[in-house]
Amino acid sequence: MARTKKQQAGGTPATVALDRAGIAYDVRTYAHDPAAASYGLEAAEALDVEPGRVLKTLLVRVDGTLAVGVVPVDRQLDLKAIAAALGAKRAEMADPKDAERSTGYVVGGISPIGQRKSLPTFLDQSATAYATVLVSGGRRGMDIELAPADLASVTQATFAAIGR
Repeated sequence: MARTKKQQAGGTPATVALDRAGIAYDVRTYAHDPAAASYGLEAAEALDVEPGRVLKTLLVRVDGTLAVGVVPVDRQLDLKAIAAALGAKRAEMADPKDAERSTGYVVGGISPIGQRKSLPTFLDQSATAYATVLVSGGRRGMDIELAPADLASVTQATFAAIGR
């Protein structure tokens, strides 16, 4: 995977963070349909990638603190599992406005990479079954393909069974 000059020059906070970290990635784009029922499944279909390889980024609130869960688009975030991973009993989905304010991204384009604030991040362990996975590149219609280990490294994430 290689970055082009165009990708480096007109990047998002996610691509800037990857470039800074020296991590190889590919930018994959598609024509986003604002009426799509599921942005993640739309990306999988448009990019012709199996849904298990395309990951969605979800923010949760645990004991008053935000955290990030990254799971395949064809699965759901297990709130009890991410709470347990954080050493808490209960988690709830974060308010979308709080998610946007904390990450600097808009809902539907939230990337786990290059967020405004560093938050505890957990990647579903199913991602390790693939050589590469795709996550939002920081805007709707743009995904980043990279190795799961590199995704964990740049986000300081922990792999955990958080998807169901």
